[in-house]
Amino acid sequence: MAADAHLAADFYGTARGAVTARLLRARLVAIWPDLQGRSVLGLGYAQPYLRLWRDQGARCVALTPAQMGAARWPAGAPGLSCTAEEDALPFPDLAFDHILLVHGLEAAENAPRLLRELWRVLRDEGRLLIVAPNRTGLWAYLESTPFGHGQPYSHGQVGRLLANTMFRVERRDAALYLPPTRRRVVLRGSPLLERTGRRVAPALAGVILAEAVKDAYAGVPVRPSPRRRLVLAEARAG
Repeated sequence: MAADAHLAADFYGTARGAVTARLLRARLVAIWPDLQGRSVLGLGYAQPYLRLWRDQGARCVALTPAQMGAARWPAGAPGLSCTAEEDALPFPDLAFDHILLVHGLEAAENAPRLLRELWRVLRDEGRLLIVAPNRTGLWAYLESTPFGHGQPYSHGQVGRLLANTMFRVERRDAALYLPPTRRRVVLRGSPLLERTGRRVAPALAGVILAEAVKDAYAGVPVRPSPRRRLVLAEARAG
């Protein structure tokens, strides 16, 4: 079962959630350091991360899929969020320069259809950044966090999904080597644990990240036609 918006909001309101957001924001801003003047869609539960680029002057919109419920954003300001069916986004074609998908892929009812819809609203050569639970990490199996709900993924699975929906993967990364614990002594040591985990236990990352570019000129796969066989009828003696 996918996490809902209330579970995600409650998680990010805790000390563990705040540390998680800080560690993930560090990886996201390393990949997209400056989006000033760009249009950015955050889909899933991206609210804790969109402020990275909103503070730079990017035009940001948060969309929560209908199955996750509504989530207002930002607090204390005019709403820049909405809710819609994941395969029928309320935006025109080529509407966004960048799309951040976090707490979204694992919650998707139909992942290929979701990615094709993101392809539609992304501008040509626009960039998609996916954050998904790592199937070999601990976070994917702890239901007290939003990473422990829905379908976890490997880099290979995400790469195949993207290739099949006309995206070209350009970068792979990972984050959250911190154990999914509430113990404050561990949370305080999160920077050291993150650095150490990246070096010695990359397979145990809590999440995987994949940055992909919309391939506007990719060929659409075509099912091969069945081969025709020529059958020669045996001639009858006259």
